[in-house]
Amino acid sequence: MNSPVPDLHRFADRLGRWISESGPEGDVVVTSRVRLARNVEGFPFVSRLSPERAVELSGSLQPVLTGLDLSAETHWVDILGASPVLRLLLRERHLVSRDLAPSAEERPAQPGRAVLFTHDESVSVMVNEEDHLRVQAMSAGFSVEAALLMARAVDQRIEARLRFAHTPQYGYLTCCPTNVGTGLRASVMLHLPALSLVQSERDKVFTAASRTGLAVRGLYGEGSRAFGDFYQVSNQVTLGRSEEQLVAEISEIVPAIVRFERSVRSALLEDNRAGLVDRVSRSYGVLLTSRSMPTGEALAHLSNLRLGLYLGLWSQGSLETLNRVRVQIQRGHIQALQPKQEEGPLLDSNERDRLRAAFLRQVLAAR
Repeated sequence: MNSPVPDLHRFADRLGRWISESGPEGDVVVTSRVRLARNVEGFPFVSRLSPERAVELSGSLQPVLTGLDLSAETHWVDILGASPVLRLLLRERHLVSRDLAPSAEERPAQPGRAVLFTHDESVSVMVNEEDHLRVQAMSAGFSVEAALLMARAVDQRIEARLRFAHTPQYGYLTCCPTNVGTGLRASVMLHLPALSLVQSERDKVFTAASRTGLAVRGLYGEGSRAFGDFYQVSNQVTLGRSEEQLVAEISEIVPAIVRFERSVRSALLEDNRAGLVDRVSRSYGVLLTSRSMPTGEALAHLSNLRLGLYLGLWSQGSLETLNRVRVQIQRGHIQALQPKQEEGPLLDSNERDRLRAAFLRQVLAAR
C-alpha cells in the first residue's frame, strides 16, 4: 500500500529500523547498505535526459514502483514538489542522495526526480538520480548479505515489469562506467573513534582498504566529511565481478577494520584510561550545559559518548538514544521537530544551533 509521507514532525520523530536497531558488530559497524543501479531501455541516460522526458519516465515508473508487493507500506515523494525541510530529512535518513535532492543553496531541484521508500526505511528506490533507478536496501550492523537479499528481491520485481538496459557482454549499462556490470555498490558505515584519535593507525587502515579496491568516504558518501568519526567503506568498480564477489570483498576487509578499531580502543584504555574518562566526561558536560551547538561539534561529542559507552566509561545513556540523537540533531530534523516550523523556510544557522543545544540538553538530562 502506498501513502503520502506523514506530517514532517511525526516523520522526524519516528526513525527507521536500521537506525534504531543495533545489528552484528554494532559497536563499530552502524549499518550496511547495498545499492543497485539500473536504467530503463529506450530512455537516454539521466545526463542526456531532457526535463520533459525525465518527467515522462518518472510518471511511467511511479505506478510500477508503488504497485510492487513489498509487504510494507510505502511512500512516494516527488522531489521537485517537496519542501526544503523534507528534502533535508530524506538526505539525513540516507533515503536519497545530495544529487537527487539538493538544498536550495546548492542548486535548484530538477523535474522528474522522486523516491519511493518503505515505512521502515529498509528499502528505497531513487528515480532519475545518476541512473534512472537506484534500488537501495539498508540493515543494521554488519549485515551486507541481508541487505543484498532485500535489494535483489526488489530489483527482480521491478525487472519483471520493465526492460533494463543490459548486454550479455557488459551486464547492466550505467551512466558512470565504474558501475557497469552488476551495478552494485555495497557499503558499510563504521564508527571509528579510536582510529580517529590515532591518525597514523587510521591512515594505515584506509591505505590497506584502498589497495583492495575499496573506497573510504565520509558520513554521506562521496565528497562528504567524516563527521563524528563515521566513515563509509564501499567497493569502487563493479565491471567483471559478480554480486557475490563484490559482497565477499567488502566482507573480508570490514572484519579486519573492526578488529583493528577494537584493539586500538583497548590499547587507549590501558595506556590512558584517565585521559579517556576526562574526554568522555567533558563531552557529556558540554552537551548537558551548552546553549548553542553546531552540528559538527555535537557529533564529535556524541562520538566520545558512544566510545565511552562501549568502554564502560559512560552509563547515563544507551546506544538506542545515541543512534537516535545522531540523526535528529541534523538541521532538517532539528527544524521538523519544532512545532509549526517544519513547513516553513529553513532556519538560519544560529537558530538551529540554539535549538540543537536545547534538544540535546533535554534528551540527555532525561536519561
